[in-house]
Amino acid sequence: MQFLLAFVVVAPLLGAVAALLPAPPGLRGRNPGQAVLRHGVTVTGAVLLAALVLAAGFDHDHPSRMQATTDISWIPALDVRIHLGTDGISLPLLVLTALLTFLCALYSYFKLPAGPSPKAFVALVLVLESGTLATFAVLDLLLFFLAFEMVLIPMYFLIARWGGDRKQPAAWKFILYTLLGSVVMLLGLLLIGLKSGTFDMVALATDNGRGLTASVQVVAVLAIGIGLAVKTPMWPLHSWLPDAHTAAPTVGSVLLAGVMLKMGTYGFVRILLPIAPDGMRTFAPYLAAFAVVGIIYGSLACLALARPGAKGDLKRLIAYSSVGHMGFVLLGIATMTPTGVNGALFANIAHGLITGLLFFLVGAIKDRYGTADLDTLAGATGAALYGRTPRLGGLLAFAAIASLGLPGLAGFWGEMLTLFGAFDPAEGLNRPAFLTFMSIGAFGTLLTAAYMLIVVRRVCMGEKRDEPHPVADIQTYEFAAWTPLAALTVLAGLWPAVLLGLTDPAVQKLLAGGKS
Repeated sequence: MQFLLAFVVVAPLLGAVAALLPAPPGLRGRNPGQAVLRHGVTVTGAVLLAALVLAAGFDHDHPSRMQATTDISWIPALDVRIHLGTDGISLPLLVLTALLTFLCALYSYFKLPAGPSPKAFVALVLVLESGTLATFAVLDLLLFFLAFEMVLIPMYFLIARWGGDRKQPAAWKFILYTLLGSVVMLLGLLLIGLKSGTFDMVALATDNGRGLTASVQVVAVLAIGIGLAVKTPMWPLHSWLPDAHTAAPTVGSVLLAGVMLKMGTYGFVRILLPIAPDGMRTFAPYLAAFAVVGIIYGSLACLALARPGAKGDLKRLIAYSSVGHMGFVLLGIATMTPTGVNGALFANIAHGLITGLLFFLVGAIKDRYGTADLDTLAGATGAALYGRTPRLGGLLAFAAIASLGLPGLAGFWGEMLTLFGAFDPAEGLNRPAFLTFMSIGAFGTLLTAAYMLIVVRRVCMGEKRDEPHPVADIQTYEFAAWTPLAALTVLAGLWPAVLLGLTDPAVQKLLAGGKS
């Protein structure tokens, strides 16, 4: 188990180095580009297999205990250790990251975005995977920061070199926002480590803030929270996200929405809730307020983009929908209750599955029709997908109703549990305020349903027209890349205990100060 977790984290990095080397003669295939794309599929497939074996070997009877741990001294002078481990909170995120990266590598093998060398593309995707997996596996504050930062450069280049229109401004906006947030976060992490005498996240969580004064906790939560909020992204620090998603290639959007946004919310749960509970209690009402503003703001932005004549980009609309969905995750965390935090973690996974599928589908529509502009897709030259490509239209409608939180699909449980958590927040929090937040969040679910149904009506429905050049319906490679996401969306919706059985004991222990 120790080897498996270390392999999951390190193998993509080694694979990235290997991708830049010349392919052996027997593995070159028809051309070097095909060989390196096959290499990407192989490496990400091996990492996914290792993650699944790790999940199968995980002690599901004790999900609150750190398992597959490695603890090696790295910088003795600062007491920084290479400390890895996984529990019921991080294991689903590890598997989700490995799955989405493999599906992106498989999709790219058949549909590589236009840009420079395939070698560089595969290497960047693998470095991005390694950094994301390390973020969810490390248990040292400074290692967490290094892993958190490791993903920025690969995503910058994926947007700047393989992106679409206005890719350079979008890439610069992404890197500037996230780097500035990270500088502030580093100061907060150093403050905790120096004041408590350790950077070990397990020891700090067990101490549960007892070694830190209230003022230190407040400052640490403010500093670290800003850095995490940028990556989440929380309103009003979200404005880099729509531009990045609109410009990014399809697989870049899938990985950005599916796994990178989760790094911010994971940091709130893994670091701030157990290590600085008094500071979190001070800022929880403000975090909840920003979260529900984000829910409403994201939904209203989507409604504005969806209306006829707005020239709304479908990728941009789904990006704004992520602002709303991640608002529910932040609301659940702000309640500081097991119900709310479990809902936040469930919504994290559901968002990764559903929004990853949506970005795959929108990318396919853009490839087929040359645009993601809603007015063009819905206009005289546009796409009545049910009649022209019925499987693609049906899957888009499925992903849309999953995103709006239809009962029986994954999107429902996370939003419901976060609202339940807001109904009865942790002791010491202002219940009338959280009841107000709950009501606003519930209204946000109605707005989500409104804009998603408008999108389905405008893009999928309409009169079938005779076309001189008919477009293809879902291809075999697309079916292979998208089916796991659709199937897991249904499975998590019908059997939520698969996830909640893992997260709940770990969350209970985390909120109780390390006591099971």
